[in-house]
Amino acid sequence: MSQASKKSRPTMHDVAAKAGVSQMTVSRVLRGEGYFSQDVKTRVADAAKALGYIQNRLASVQRGMENPMIGVVLPTLKNTVFIDVLAGINDTLAEVGMRPVFGVSEYSEAEEETLVRDMLSWQPCGLILSGIEHTDGLRRTVAQSGVRVAEIMDVEGDAISASFGISQQAAGAEMARHFIAQGHRRVAYIGSQGGSDLRALKRYTAFKSELEAEGGCITYERIANRASSMPLGRELTAACLSDVTDCDAIYFSNDDLAAGGLMHCLSNKVSVPHGVALAGFNDLPFLSALPQRITTTHTPRYEIGALAARYVAGADDVPAKRHMLLAELVVGDTT
Repeated sequence: MSQASKKSRPTMHDVAAKAGVSQMTVSRVLRGEGYFSQDVKTRVADAAKALGYIQNRLASVQRGMENPMIGVVLPTLKNTVFIDVLAGINDTLAEVGMRPVFGVSEYSEAEEETLVRDMLSWQPCGLILSGIEHTDGLRRTVAQSGVRVAEIMDVEGDAISASFGISQQAAGAEMARHFIAQGHRRVAYIGSQGGSDLRALKRYTAFKSELEAEGGCITYERIANRASSMPLGRELTAACLSDVTDCDAIYFSNDDLAAGGLMHCLSNKVSVPHGVALAGFNDLPFLSALPQRITTTHTPRYEIGALAARYVAGADDVPAKRHMLLAELVVGDTT
């Protein structure tokens, strides 16, 4: 940026002059400190808006004031699962005057560590991370920073400071028991992300163990090295039903894949659930618009995001360490 551009930026002095108050008043009003009449607050806000003044929060942090930023690292934005999580985080932080800053790791632990190091260099008030498993380097860096950390979506593992999520293992085992109860014992599994989605892997491991304990078996397994999507689910279901003839059910790692599987079956006159049963995970809203309601597991995504945000924002009524929310089996038309 040119020196001319820098000099043209409106200053706090300019805001004070336009609002007819002191520069100190502008500073305190913008920081939300002290008591001022609504008239003064309105004049300062209107002057700042009219001039296009942008508060320098970094300067405030350097003076020892708390940074209202919360760093949030998500594994992907290609899956609609995280829309509700983000809404819970954003709504809750907005209530206390804080703002989330997002990064996406694409299920890479190394990338997650890089993002966290970058975020911590801006001295955020807290961090929200996905899952329990992280690199040793990330754990050391976070421990040295002293910030509050909330880990979301999972509670099975050694949390850095506090975890908010569901039992992935319990969800997988419950679906296996449902399959067995419906008479589905020869089951295929279809997943994505090349196995880097560790929460899906936990569910599948528990599902497989419970299924086998009850006399069932996995007849086919395919975990694609691609992002989850309905087209991928349709493609993998076609391959599965072409490769194996003794499969009476398919368990998908999520609803996107399961919906694609249902579309393949409907297009190719494969009866669901009598020809093959289908089940997904997450209970995404779009399932209600499908020709058949897919059996799935409901996850409290908004609540997870909201609780995690309250914790990192400093709420005293949110318990530390482990906060397990309930996942609920939703039986649809496909099992």
